[in-house]
Amino acid sequence: MELDDNIARQIVARAMKILPYSVNVMDRHGHIIASGDPSRLHQRHEGAILALTENRVVEIDDATAAHLKGVRPGINLPIAFQEELIGVIGISGAPEQVRAFAALVQMTAELILEQAALSEQLLWDRRHREELVLQLVRGDGKPAQLAQSARLLGIDLSQPRVATVIRLEQGEPARLRELVHLLEHPERDNLVAIHGLDEIVVLKPIQLGESGWQTEGERERVKALLARIAGFRVRIGVGDHFPGVEGLALSWHTARETLQRGSRQAPRRQVYFFEDYKLPVLLGTLADSWQASRLATPLERLGKEDTKGTLRKSLEHYFGENCDLHRAAAALFVHPNTLRYRLSRIEHITGLNINVLEDKLLLYLALSLAG
Repeated sequence: MELDDNIARQIVARAMKILPYSVNVMDRHGHIIASGDPSRLHQRHEGAILALTENRVVEIDDATAAHLKGVRPGINLPIAFQEELIGVIGISGAPEQVRAFAALVQMTAELILEQAALSEQLLWDRRHREELVLQLVRGDGKPAQLAQSARLLGIDLSQPRVATVIRLEQGEPARLRELVHLLEHPERDNLVAIHGLDEIVVLKPIQLGESGWQTEGERERVKALLARIAGFRVRIGVGDHFPGVEGLALSWHTARETLQRGSRQAPRRQVYFFEDYKLPVLLGTLADSWQASRLATPLERLGKEDTKGTLRKSLEHYFGENCDLHRAAAALFVHPNTLRYRLSRIEHITGLNINVLEDKLLLYLALSLAG
């Protein structure tokens, strides 16, 4: 580790809060890189050179100072990090006066260095964890390379995971980082990365049962998460589970598509599970195709006649209640006979018989693709 100017200034500032003396920090070459006396910056300190060369505390009195360049009376102590000398800290003053503070100042310097090294390591880990997550969801990188990166970061890639996409309605870098911190703490083995200006991807660990992944537990966890991040305006898309490391990219794609389709179909909701939007997500690739245009033809006919949208709304509720006429009528606050009449009107306008399975499916697909 190098003793840079920023860390050196932190050491001087911390030491001079507790000492009534000026403090200097010298690098491994003996140059003053931080000082309580700015006029001494960048000078070569021969006392520091001696302390580094002989790895010992060097005390300098008035007589000695007169014979050394860039030196004033005081005590100079070598600074070590992981048993390697990387610099010197000096306290200016008569040696008999500052001697009592020497060990304290040296300990303060080495503690700051340890904290800086830990922060640097945490930053390195976070950056590489984010890069690994992005490689996994994008399907980038060779399997062997991904496995090696995971081992270095202490990540178990054999743990089954499902991708979740969290999108902020107002994406700001500071808010994104704040939300990432909340997602990572308390530690739940989530793998979190920022993707774009307003999106966070989370690879959440899951438990697989005999019938695969059940979403009930995850729904409760998402509710708890929303309570914890109540200050953020977000929408959340939860994907499906796919086995293996390569399945993480598929899970991410289903999460993003679920969020997109769910937001269009139910804009007032915050959370969308793939399990609840399977058909529109699976049909998503048809959305811009000629097949979708043909499927939309009955709805286009309906739209020309149904200027207030009453018939379309009735059809949506009818399908939403699994074609249960009485439940759909109750949801619409109309009499069942009123709904029967509206369905009859839809049949007349679209030319499709709602009691024929193929015609019913065509209407349902058209509504699903239209969002």
